[in-house]
Amino acid sequence: MKKVGIIVLLVLIIDQLSKFYIKTNFHYGEAVEVFNWFQLKFVENPGMAYGAEFGGLVGKLVLSVLRLFLIVGICWYIWKNVAKHNNNYFKIGMALVLAGAMGNQIDGLFYGMIFDTGPVWNPEHGMWESYTGVSTADFKGYSGFLKGAVVDMLYFPLFEMTWPEWIPGIGGKNFEFFSYIFNVADASITVGGATILLLRKKVFA
Repeated sequence: MKKVGIIVLLVLIIDQLSKFYIKTNFHYGEAVEVFNWFQLKFVENPGMAYGAEFGGLVGKLVLSVLRLFLIVGICWYIWKNVAKHNNNYFKIGMALVLAGAMGNQIDGLFYGMIFDTGPVWNPEHGMWESYTGVSTADFKGYSGFLKGAVVDMLYFPLFEMTWPEWIPGIGGKNFEFFSYIFNVADASITVGGATILLLRKKVFA
C-alpha cells in the first residue's frame, strides 16, 4: 500500500496546486497559449469529468455522494487485493483512478466554501450561473459543502476542420479535436482506467 499511497499523494498535490493556481490567477474563461496545440483555459463545471453536467443541483449532489461511495469502494478493493495482485500494473492503475476520483471530489466538497466566486445554481432559471473575475481563497465561500465546482484548465485544440457539405447531419459544421477541457484528476482517471483495461492480464496477474 505504500506505493499506492505515494502515487495518490503526488497526483493530488499536482492536481490541487494546479487548480489553486488557475482559480486564483485566471479570469473565468481566460486562455493562455502554451503551444499552438495546447492552452491553459480556465473553466469550471459542477458535474462530471471533462466538462459533463448531469441533472442540475440535485444531480450535482447525487454525483458527489456517489463519488464518495466510489472512493471508499476503490480503497477497499485495493486493500483487499493488493497482496493478491502484487505488481506495479495493479498498484499504479488503481492508484491513478483513486487519485483522480479524490482530486475532483475535493473540488466538489470544499471549493464552494474556500473561494469567494464560482458558478452558483439559480433555482429561478434552473441553471448554473457563471461569473467573471479572479477568485480569492478567502474561505467566505460562494456556495456550500458538496456544492463546489470542479476546476478545469487543460485544453488541447490539436486541429480544427469543417465537415464537407455532403455528409448528412454534420455537413458544413465545425469540428475541433480535442475540444474537451479537463484537469490533472481527469487525466489520472483516464490513464489509470486505460492501464487497467488494456493491460488487464498483467494488472490482475
